[in-house]
Amino acid sequence: MISILILVGVIAAVAMTERSVEHLPLAVAALLFNAALLLIFLADAERAILLSGLLAVAIAGISIVKFNHSALKLTVSDLPLAFAGTVPFFVLQYPRMMLGVLAGGVLFAAASIAVLLHAAGSPVSIAFRIPLFCLALIGFAKASTSKEAASLRLTLTQGRCFYATFMASLGDPSSWRQFGALALSDIAIEPLPLREATPSRSACSPDIIVIQHESVFDPRIFGLPVEPVVEAFLSPPDGEFGRLNVDIFGGGSWQSEFSLLTGLSSASFGSSAYYLFEKGAGRFHSSLPRSLTSLGYKTTLISSCRRGFLSYDKFYGSIGIDERIFVEDLPPPFDVRQFEATNSDAIFLDAVIDAHTRAIANDPTPRFLYVLTNFNHGPHSRQLVPPGQFESERAFAAASFPDAGYAEYYTRLAETASTWKNLKDKLASSTPGRPVLIVHYGDHQPVLTKQIDRHLKPPGDGRSRFRTFYAIEALNIPDFTAGPGADLDIAFLGTVALQRAGIALDPIFATRASLLDDCGEAYFASASERKRRFHRTLVDLGLIDLMPNAKQAR
Repeated sequence: MISILILVGVIAAVAMTERSVEHLPLAVAALLFNAALLLIFLADAERAILLSGLLAVAIAGISIVKFNHSALKLTVSDLPLAFAGTVPFFVLQYPRMMLGVLAGGVLFAAASIAVLLHAAGSPVSIAFRIPLFCLALIGFAKASTSKEAASLRLTLTQGRCFYATFMASLGDPSSWRQFGALALSDIAIEPLPLREATPSRSACSPDIIVIQHESVFDPRIFGLPVEPVVEAFLSPPDGEFGRLNVDIFGGGSWQSEFSLLTGLSSASFGSSAYYLFEKGAGRFHSSLPRSLTSLGYKTTLISSCRRGFLSYDKFYGSIGIDERIFVEDLPPPFDVRQFEATNSDAIFLDAVIDAHTRAIANDPTPRFLYVLTNFNHGPHSRQLVPPGQFESERAFAAASFPDAGYAEYYTRLAETASTWKNLKDKLASSTPGRPVLIVHYGDHQPVLTKQIDRHLKPPGDGRSRFRTFYAIEALNIPDFTAGPGADLDIAFLGTVALQRAGIALDPIFATRASLLDDCGEAYFASASERKRRFHRTLVDLGLIDLMPNAKQAR
């Protein structure tokens, strides 16, 4: 009787976290399977059920934390990330959240020990435990192959079924295949013939500087006002600008980096998307830097992260960026310890422009420079802009939306906008007459926009959390046309940059440019058959290596 009451209580607790009647049978089947597995070793039902319930609540809790910071739930494919450099990064960026996770882990361990020591019930015969485990395994396997379980793959961005989603991924063969191979979801059987290369419009190739602004979005997406300096940064009057659709929310900046540089959507790789830098090194042989290298460009990465973060050095080298400068490599007077206290763009971008101008001082070779900032990463509960600076901007933001986190976000954005205005003038004066194309974009929205969205409830199609901004500016490029541009998917931004620079497009980029009309502002979400056939062409040409030493299933 006690075992039944415990089981009912545990199921009720799991049901509260799942919030889905449709998927509750899978969650219960998973719960019973774990209990039956534990029963083999513990010999009594009371402790087995309680520990199974604690495990379910712990998995749901971790998944909720991940969802709140990335808009995606936990699956088994996320586990390798714990060993890929992300945990130290989260400790640095989200100390309160990680402290909460640690406290939850301690509480889970203490509760588990208490159950093991003090909740023992009547022993169950091994002759009964084995058949019970077999029945639970069959039940879980049947539930895992149901259409309800399959539908969970499509609900990774929905705030429910946290435990069921993770347990369903355990029984999904595609989740385990991701550990050893990549799978491209939107790929056709027949290839797409490539377009002819597009010639350059000018004999002079401009420098191309691409700056990824960490966690920066346009407040006007949510109907919030901005001041003139911020407006000029997001929508430069002498530049091209528009909204940018990205694959991620709250974190995973490397997915935006991947999409811009390869021209592919990270979402096309399913559960591998979040760790493409770890698995994808050496597997992508067509990229923006490789194309530019073939045209005589020198390619450089300057990152605000350290070299050991998440296989950055290895991945960027594999896609053709020859010079990779990380934050600890920047020379004095740049002080890495001072910088890492705030990750200030005023400090970092000044050092970046200095490094770039030194590199081109005596070298006419055109340059591709990719810059990764980190200033506006959350949490925004920390005041990184020193007191006394940009106080009017902080007050303006607080009056627009009374939230301390948003005020901090906007104040950092104002510092970035002011910094860039000065650095653009510095770049123009230090390299007079040298043509330069500059692309700015936001990699994803910060977590705080969930609160903005919840309070303001702006009209839209449900994709507002996955929209940021892009802006393209030019120095000494006579035929550059300024004005509002089309909304873009980030997979197209690199191709558009090449078009605006007026340089030659190889057959791969020329074909990708032809997909702009097919896909519009979407890439992964587009149903374009030509896009799917283009992916088949890339695989058939060996430009995407999905499964080394194995033939891609068709």
